[in-house]
Amino acid sequence: MAKKIVDQYGRDNLVVILGSPDADSSELYAETLVNGDPSWTGPLAGVALNLPVFHIMEPEIKSQIDPKLYAEHLELMEIALDVEKIAQGLNRVRKK
Repeated sequence: MAKKIVDQYGRDNLVVILGSPDADSSELYAETLVNGDPSWTGPLAGVALNLPVFHIMEPEIKSQIDPKLYAEHLELMEIALDVEKIAQGLNRVRKK
């Protein structure tokens, strides 16, 4: 699905926002969308989409969300998640 969207709209017009609940899954999804499927088993095996990937709790994204909506839908999750660890995993992928 991601490849189809990239083919249709181009990389320059897309940003991926993850909502994964932990650092490991966030990093794996980011790795797949940036550099291709690291397990070489899915449709993105060897296909680097080079998409910008962020987690919804990262400051770059959080700052763009209406504070009322954030409080209503996301604030409780922010308390439960290790946002710093998630961001560290995504930064590792971004630096590759």
